[in-house]
Amino acid sequence: MTTTSPTKPGGARVAVQRFGTFLSGMIMPNIAAFIAWGFITMLFIPAGFFGADSPFDWHWAPVAEILGGGGDAAIINWPGAMTALSEGDAGNYAAYVGLVGPMITYLLPLLIANTAGRMVYAERGGVVATIATMGVIVGTNIPMFLGAMIMGPIAAWITKQMDRLWDGKIRPGFEMLVNNFSAGILGMVLAIVGFFAFGPLMLGISAVLGGAVGWLVSMQLLPLVSIIVEPAKVLFLNNAINHGVFTPLGIEQAAETGKSILFLIEANPGPGLGLLMAFTFFGVGAAKASAPGAAIIQFFGGIHEIYFPYALSKPITILALIAGGAAGVTTNMILGGGLGFPAAPGSIIAVTAAAIGPGVTNLLVVYLSVLIAATVTFLLAAVILRASRRRDLEAEADTFGAAIAQTEANKGRSSSTLSGLAASAAAGTAVATRPISSIVFACDAGMGSSAMGASVLRNKIKKAGIDGITVTNAAIANLDGTADLVITQQQLTDRARSKSPASMHVSVDEFMNSPKYDEVVELVREQAQGASATEAPSAVASDAGAPAAGAGAPASAVLTLDRIRIHAGSATRDEALKEAADALVAAGAVTPDYLRAMHDREASVSTFMGNGLAIPHGTNDAKDAVLGSALSVVRYDGGVDWDGDTATFVIGIAGKDGDHLQILSQIAELFSDEDDVARLNAAATPEELYELLGAVNRA
Repeated sequence: MTTTSPTKPGGARVAVQRFGTFLSGMIMPNIAAFIAWGFITMLFIPAGFFGADSPFDWHWAPVAEILGGGGDAAIINWPGAMTALSEGDAGNYAAYVGLVGPMITYLLPLLIANTAGRMVYAERGGVVATIATMGVIVGTNIPMFLGAMIMGPIAAWITKQMDRLWDGKIRPGFEMLVNNFSAGILGMVLAIVGFFAFGPLMLGISAVLGGAVGWLVSMQLLPLVSIIVEPAKVLFLNNAINHGVFTPLGIEQAAETGKSILFLIEANPGPGLGLLMAFTFFGVGAAKASAPGAAIIQFFGGIHEIYFPYALSKPITILALIAGGAAGVTTNMILGGGLGFPAAPGSIIAVTAAAIGPGVTNLLVVYLSVLIAATVTFLLAAVILRASRRRDLEAEADTFGAAIAQTEANKGRSSSTLSGLAASAAAGTAVATRPISSIVFACDAGMGSSAMGASVLRNKIKKAGIDGITVTNAAIANLDGTADLVITQQQLTDRARSKSPASMHVSVDEFMNSPKYDEVVELVREQAQGASATEAPSAVASDAGAPAAGAGAPASAVLTLDRIRIHAGSATRDEALKEAADALVAAGAVTPDYLRAMHDREASVSTFMGNGLAIPHGTNDAKDAVLGSALSVVRYDGGVDWDGDTATFVIGIAGKDGDHLQILSQIAELFSDEDDVARLNAAATPEELYELLGAVNRA
């Protein structure tokens, strides 16, 4: 089997991606301030809930006085505000100017500048960046977001270079004096430069960009922007466009008109929802199984990156995303829909909050744009997926798993959302995406839970009469990427996937009686039906890698009568762990430190196997505490609360050199059979239990 690794990102795309990430880093920490400004605008602009032109005809003068205090001079001086006001409206418009105007003109740009400065040169860079940006703002007298996003990092970088000039050269005791005066003087100089030179330059750039957007709108061409935005989103290149152009221009537009269509070009959750619903109905394998959950996360949580792997697994569906995005933009452009402030993240909840301010009619238009975007994307993606469904079912490559890995590579770092998507996909119905001949059960230590799970599945495959399938067990740390299928408990799937990314992964709740085993058996049965009998290896569901029955110490030395006990009452999990550890210590198989390792294992993943069985053992890091191989068997007739499950049998495990694996395999077979479990529960004495388990010893 050839293992392919995701292409390492590089070149211009990475440069744009990093630039976009930097821009996003300036904006995203301050989104709460944008939301606050948006709500205040929604309430107190003339057409707002408490405004003079409100359809509710409010007359709440005290609120206007508290928020305003600017008088007619403030109204006239605030850019874009109405100047021809009646005397009766002055107080209400003063409220609009008194809080809304200064927030967008000063507060928001200065927050961006400070954040940018801190990103470049910590607190000192943030202070100088804020001072310098104030000069840019006053020099332009408009909401100067582009200026803040450029001047802020530059000012912080200059501060950093200045400090290098005298680093280590300042006499002790004078550091604070030099640092404060140097930063203050530099901030003054940069503020003056910003006022006289940088501000007017940014004013011109802002006018050009605004004019370009205005031209696209006037020519009815704005929907064409989706041709760039939708593919850029999938490649994590959208931040440079969204936060570098759309957000600053959108805020200026919203300050003038109360809303902006630019906030919805990238944030519209409709295209992603449409794509995920298409995969829900017409996808295959892990993509189909995980799409419904991903749709909920994307639409309500606003985490758009969760649909990127679906698009990458079938790149032609990006055309459906472009069409859906363009349809949504067209709807808003024709009907005048827009948001009052940026919707971040792009959740329908955030979109609702940002759309309701400009009015209920606007909210309905925005909802319509989301619905149309989702519908168009769904219909086109459904046609694409339906047309290629047969080829996808017969594909021999795990395209969806590879797409998740590629998406993380595009992002440039690991993602909890994408890791969760991988685990969710693995937890869904198993679908063969390539031939499976080797299956590995993996757990933390690779000596207890995984060995029993492998035995159960191996037995099922053997009973199904399927040849050529090797089922083994291993520690996650020892996965080498060659397994076709890796089975783990759900809590460990992410770790296993990182060690063996090219393998297919299936998550189970319990190793003893998971219904996923039947799915795996059916999966390999379908493959076996098309295989030639002459190609089948001689091994049948072999336990390659596991020791033979007689390897190492004899089985009777691993499980003896003196380590089998029956308690009529119940016990806590910790009491049961201690009793198991004490028995293993008395057998000379472990040191007393092994009990701590047992607790560590439970803290990571429960050792409850199902069918009333728990098999406590140490972590992989506890090898030094294991002196030999031994098992202890304790039956608690009153039961043990094992993290919400009820364990009746607690089998303590210490394994060295694989001596215990054969007996564990036989125990697994016993506890997977309900009749055998009933006989074990009915045994009246330790001797009877030992006799029932004697078949295991003699295996």
